[in-house]
Amino acid sequence: VLTGNGKGKSSSAFGMVARALGHGMRVGVCQFIKGRSDTGEEAFFRRHSDVDWRVLGEGFTWETQNLERDTCVAREGWETARAMLADPSYGLVVLDELTYPLKYGYLDTATVLEDIAARPSLQHVVVTGRGAPQSLIDAADTVTEMRDVKHAFAAGVRAQPGIDL
Repeated sequence: VLTGNGKGKSSSAFGMVARALGHGMRVGVCQFIKGRSDTGEEAFFRRHSDVDWRVLGEGFTWETQNLERDTCVAREGWETARAMLADPSYGLVVLDELTYPLKYGYLDTATVLEDIAARPSLQHVVVTGRGAPQSLIDAADTVTEMRDVKHAFAAGVRAQPGIDL
């Protein structure tokens, strides 16, 4: 679990994707909440035949303002993730920004934890996002909390292609 308010949670997970590919693993990436498909990491990893990249969101909740739609999209997205978690051909599954659908109640945390626990024994799972629920933290083998010491955004620097997206 990569959580906390600091920058670098998804970037760390995508570093693990590169490492897994270097060891010949098949990787699944499920991006919850994010609705864009123009990030550098997606453009790079989609070129690799051993990466199954799925953008499962329609935008951040404060952009959509439609609770019913956000819940439906999250549940549909979870079915995609659940299929990856059940497939032993995936050595690594990244559940990017999964903490948000859990935090907002779009997905049932107990069900998500059951599905993760039922995965094939050699499959690794990385969950990213702020505000990871305690039950997810308790279930995880490794948890890292990112925190900002200083962030360029506070000085008015907007997200930049190649650096932030």
